[in-house]
Amino acid sequence: MTNPQDLIGHFSGGRVLDVATGSGAFIHFLLEGLKGYTEIIGIDTSERAAAPFAEAFKDNPRIRFEPMDATLMQFPDASFDTVCISNSLHHFDHPEAVLSEMLRVLRPGGHFILSEMYRDRQTETQMTHVLLHHWWAAVDRACGIVHHDTYSREQLVGMFTGLGLENPVVHHLSDTEDDPKQPENLTGLESVIDRYIQRAEGHPDLQARGEVLRQRMHHIGFHGAASLLAIGTKTG
Repeated sequence: MTNPQDLIGHFSGGRVLDVATGSGAFIHFLLEGLKGYTEIIGIDTSERAAAPFAEAFKDNPRIRFEPMDATLMQFPDASFDTVCISNSLHHFDHPEAVLSEMLRVLRPGGHFILSEMYRDRQTETQMTHVLLHHWWAAVDRACGIVHHDTYSREQLVGMFTGLGLENPVVHHLSDTEDDPKQPENLTGLESVIDRYIQRAEGHPDLQARGEVLRQRMHHIGFHGAASLLAIGTKTG
């Protein structure tokens, strides 16, 4: 497994913005990897994320949550030293608007971090994750929630290079060392599948799709999908 310090340990985050933070999962990665930071703000439109976020970082007053629309941020220009977004671009109808806002609030010379799983160039066990994720997205859409299928690796690289950042570095992260049929992992996924089948009530095709994926998971196994981690600095 890749050490976060090997990827982002060469710089201090300064004032950090984590976009579409959810409960703050990517912030844990930042804390493990960054040389240091002064403040981390996580924003998300879901106010339900505020409570688990606050619980996760209750002992760290320099990390806080703000409910906010990532496409229309309430921050001044060039007000952050580092901006990041992880596994969230496919949750937006207009990801380019989010990326544009992130650039706006990033100071010249500041670091831009994009982390996102992709749908292609995966092993069979990683494809189990991709297919499950796309099913989860379909159930969410049936419930009126914006959640698209994940992008291809080429699409993500194109989005990143299109930002015009200096010193761009793109890492492709993949970890298939663990047992793909580890009972503890499969048991946890079983509960997630059960929950989504229940949410898909009234959509028998989606429920059937979930059962097929359950069988695949036990037959082929599961590994987390390979992902892209791209880092660059803002010009100017």
